[in-house]
Amino acid sequence: VVSALQRHGVVWEGCLLKPNMVVPGAESGKKATPEEVAQYTVSTLARVLPPALPGVTFLSGGLSEVQATEYLNAMNRCSLPRPWKLTFSYARALQSSALKAWGGKDAGIAAGRRAFMHRAKMNSLAQLGRYNRADDDKESRSLYVAGHSY
Repeated sequence: VVSALQRHGVVWEGCLLKPNMVVPGAESGKKATPEEVAQYTVSTLARVLPPALPGVTFLSGGLSEVQATEYLNAMNRCSLPRPWKLTFSYARALQSSALKAWGGKDAGIAAGRRAFMHRAKMNSLAQLGRYNRADDDKESRSLYVAGHSY
């Protein structure tokens, strides 16, 4: 991607990159700590991305809502140099609990809004490196769908 953008003369200052985080494969059975994900992801980005790039907006790639938030927070807290802003561009990891709380019913609209605002707040804190797991939902399951193209 980086080589192709350079070949085509794309102006880095006008771009945002939208990759996945560096995590073990969903079917590998291996788990990584948020700190490990942060270390591998940020060091990989540092090897290839120019400092002129203003930001990296991560996909959640089937991670649970809480995992995606924890990993983003760890990346924004790690000691490695990060000349770009690291933020989120989540779909399922931002909307899943809101859709579940709403349930497609008028009576669930308020609960859906609360759930969405909660996830948005947790991720906003994570992009600042200020997320606290104790303030988040107790349960969080993987949103990985086998066969889906992430």
